Amino acid sequence: MPKGGAAPSDPGSSPGPFTPEVFFKPKKQRFRTAGGIASRRALGAFSRAVAAVSEDMELTASNLTVARGGVPVLDGVSFALAPGRALVLRGPNGAGKTTLLRTVAGLQPAMAGEVSGAGERIAYAGHADGLKSMLSVAENLQFWARVFGTAGIGAALSAFNLDALEDRLAGTLSAGQKRRLGLARLMVTGRPVWVLDEPTVSLDTASVALFAEAVRAHLGQGGSALMATHIDLGIPEADDFDVTPYRATPRAALRDEAFL
Repeated sequence: MPKGGAAPSDPGSSPGPFTPEVFFKPKKQRFRTAGGIASRRALGAFSRAVAAVSEDMELTASNLTVARGGVPVLDGVSFALAPGRALVLRGPNGAGKTTLLRTVAGLQPAMAGEVSGAGERIAYAGHADGLKSMLSVAENLQFWARVFGTAGIGAALSAFNLDALEDRLAGTLSAGQKRRLGLARLMVTGRPVWVLDEPTVSLDTASVALFAEAVRAHLGQGGSALMATHIDLGIPEADDFDVTPYRATPRAALRDEAFL
């Protein structure tokens, strides 16, 4: 548990932050939606799919030390994230939030300590949107649905207000539209644990609200979310976790801070 007793590519060239090696193929599900803006029917169908593959298992970090380039940036980090809960990492730029998320997601090893309840249960979304610029919005989601062995993209399109854009090439979208599409990929993975690094970058107020509603639907059906952000996500039920007390040393934390 945290100190103080608190609970807790480039587009067109490579798959981006979601990689098949990190994730498992979830059980096939079919989504049906009548369309519309963030329809509750679409979110409900997605939530039931998550519930079908979710396990009653906490994501835990125990006395974790994480590093960037071999230099420790956070030391002694412990927390528990139960199904149905969200945990928001807080801290200044360069504190080590991204490094912690990447370690939890299995994209880099920990220097010490351990993570449990992660592995093939995690869908990770980093700073890159991970889109194929010459594929349409619908084709991008269909690509990721095939990677994860799921079926149907209607729920993801509607939840992030992408229905009217489904035939547009991803490369022609605005920054905010690309971000919405990048986040919509979460909904076709079937993964119960979302690990998200600055998920609302480039989003306007209305789009942040769409994201918050999608997260709430995910939590409501037994999913969980670990997120790093500097803004209010509009999810008051989420717990905050300040990484600042766990910084290894001021000197180490400041090195290469663009990637922390």
